Amino acid sequence: MHIITAIKIILILWSTLLKLHLANFAHQYIFTGYGDGYVLINQNRYEKSLIVLPDYLIENWPILSVSQLEAQHFQNLLPHKPEIVILGTGAKHQFPDQSLLSQLVKLGIGIEVMDTKACCRTYNILAEEGRRVAAAILIEP
Repeated sequence: MHIITAIKIILILWSTLLKLHLANFAHQYIFTGYGDGYVLINQNRYEKSLIVLPDYLIENWPILSVSQLEAQHFQNLLPHKPEIVILGTGAKHQFPDQSLLSQLVKLGIGIEVMDTKACCRTYNILAEEGRRVAAAILIEP
């Protein structure tokens, strides 16, 4: 009898923890999937470059490749005051020009660069922690 009671208690606790975990994302944009040429945000498919913050989504970001990036492309992030911007560069990890990174630092934008899969995972972790994170995702046609 004690084993059944213990199992019931464990199931109740597990269900409560699961609900709390899911509640953290209830009103946030999160990545729910990714693949070649797309990302899923809250189960919605996006096939064009975009910028995601926990409470804001900038669709159709007009960038197709790392070589096109300029500091001005990040200006619309400044009012949102992200602590960090994670740049997802597609299937392969590609670094933008060093001068761009220097310009972004001068604007007060800290940036990390990684492939899109790592970017999506890292963004979700930081967003769940309540951090002011932005993910800038490059999606090539």
